[in-house]
Amino acid sequence: MEAVDPTVFRLAIFVLAIFVGYYVVWSVTPALHTPLMAVTNAISSVIIVGALLAAAAHGVDGAQATGSVWISKGAGALAAGFAAVNIFGGFLVTQRMLAMYKKKQK
Repeated sequence: MEAVDPTVFRLAIFVLAIFVGYYVVWSVTPALHTPLMAVTNAISSVIIVGALLAAAAHGVDGAQATGSVWISKGAGALAAGFAAVNIFGGFLVTQRMLAMYKKKQK
Protein backbone atom coordinates (compact mmCIF):
# COMPACT_ATOMS: atom_id res chain seq x y z
CA MET A 1 0.00 0.00 0.00
CA GLU A 2 1.44 3.37 -1.04
CA ALA A 3 1.69 6.27 1.34
CA VAL A 4 -0.23 9.44 0.50
CA ASP A 5 1.86 12.47 -0.34
CA PRO A 6 1.70 14.93 2.61
CA THR A 7 0.93 17.82 0.24
CA VAL A 8 -2.10 16.01 -1.20
CA PHE A 9 -3.22 15.07 2.33
CA ARG A 10 -3.00 18.69 3.54
CA LEU A 11 -4.73 19.98 0.41
CA ALA A 12 -7.60 17.51 0.98
CA ILE A 13 -7.98 18.72 4.58
CA PHE A 14 -7.96 22.34 3.37
CA VAL A 15 -10.69 21.64 0.79
CA LEU A 16 -12.80 19.80 3.38
CA ALA A 17 -12.37 22.72 5.80
CA ILE A 18 -13.64 25.10 3.10
CA PHE A 19 -16.79 23.02 2.58
CA VAL A 20 -17.45 22.60 6.30
CA GLY A 21 -16.88 26.32 6.93
CA TYR A 22 -19.20 27.29 4.08
CA TYR A 23 -22.06 25.12 5.34
CA VAL A 24 -21.56 26.13 8.98
CA VAL A 25 -21.57 29.86 8.22
CA TRP A 26 -24.54 29.77 5.84
CA SER A 27 -26.64 27.74 8.30
CA VAL A 28 -26.33 30.40 11.04
CA THR A 29 -29.58 32.25 11.72
CA PRO A 30 -29.52 36.03 11.10
CA ALA A 31 -29.90 36.76 14.82
CA LEU A 32 -26.54 35.12 15.50
CA HIS A 33 -24.53 36.88 12.79
CA THR A 34 -23.41 39.76 15.05
CA PRO A 35 -22.01 37.48 17.78
CA LEU A 36 -20.43 35.34 15.07
CA MET A 37 -18.69 38.42 13.63
CA ALA A 38 -17.44 39.34 17.11
CA VAL A 39 -15.89 35.89 17.48
CA THR A 40 -14.39 36.16 13.99
CA ASN A 41 -12.79 39.49 14.94
CA ALA A 42 -11.36 37.91 18.10
CA ILE A 43 -9.88 35.05 16.08
CA SER A 44 -8.39 37.50 13.57
CA SER A 45 -6.78 39.43 16.41
CA VAL A 46 -5.04 36.24 17.53
CA ILE A 47 -3.98 35.56 13.92
CA ILE A 48 -2.50 39.03 13.58
CA VAL A 49 -0.30 38.42 16.64
CA GLY A 50 1.11 35.29 14.98
CA ALA A 51 1.56 37.17 11.71
CA LEU A 52 3.49 39.94 13.45
CA LEU A 53 5.71 37.32 15.11
CA ALA A 54 6.39 35.77 11.70
CA ALA A 55 7.12 39.20 10.23
CA ALA A 56 9.65 39.83 12.99
CA ALA A 57 11.39 36.48 12.41
CA HIS A 58 15.16 36.33 12.29
CA GLY A 59 17.32 33.40 11.37
CA VAL A 60 19.64 31.55 13.70
CA ASP A 61 23.29 32.06 12.75
CA GLY A 62 24.22 29.52 10.12
CA ALA A 63 21.00 27.52 10.54
CA GLN A 64 18.86 29.34 7.98
CA ALA A 65 19.56 30.84 4.61
CA THR A 66 19.01 34.57 4.29
CA GLY A 67 16.34 34.08 1.60
CA SER A 68 14.10 31.99 3.83
CA VAL A 69 14.13 34.69 6.50
CA TRP A 70 12.90 37.24 3.97
CA ILE A 71 10.21 34.83 2.79
CA SER A 72 9.07 34.43 6.39
CA LYS A 73 9.09 38.19 6.92
CA GLY A 74 7.15 38.78 3.69
CA ALA A 75 4.58 36.07 4.42
CA GLY A 76 4.14 37.43 7.95
CA ALA A 77 3.63 40.97 6.68
CA LEU A 78 1.15 39.74 4.06
CA ALA A 79 -0.75 37.74 6.69
CA ALA A 80 -0.81 40.75 9.02
CA GLY A 81 -2.22 42.89 6.21
CA PHE A 82 -4.94 40.36 5.37
CA ALA A 83 -5.86 39.94 9.05
CA ALA A 84 -6.03 43.72 9.50
CA VAL A 85 -8.40 44.01 6.52
CA ASN A 86 -10.49 41.17 7.96
CA ILE A 87 -10.70 42.84 11.38
CA PHE A 88 -11.57 46.25 9.91
CA GLY A 89 -14.22 44.75 7.60
CA GLY A 90 -15.65 42.70 10.46
CA PHE A 91 -16.11 45.79 12.59
CA LEU A 92 -17.78 47.62 9.69
CA VAL A 93 -20.20 44.74 9.11
CA THR A 94 -20.94 44.47 12.83
CA GLN A 95 -21.59 48.21 13.02
CA ARG A 96 -24.01 48.03 10.09
CA MET A 97 -25.84 45.05 11.56
CA LEU A 98 -26.21 46.73 14.95
CA ALA A 99 -27.54 49.87 13.22
CA MET A 100 -30.35 47.75 11.76
CA TYR A 101 -31.67 47.11 15.30
CA LYS A 102 -31.82 50.79 16.27
CA LYS A 103 -35.14 52.57 16.16
CA LYS A 104 -35.60 54.87 13.20
CA GLN A 105 -35.57 58.63 13.85
CA LYS A 106 -38.81 60.34 12.85
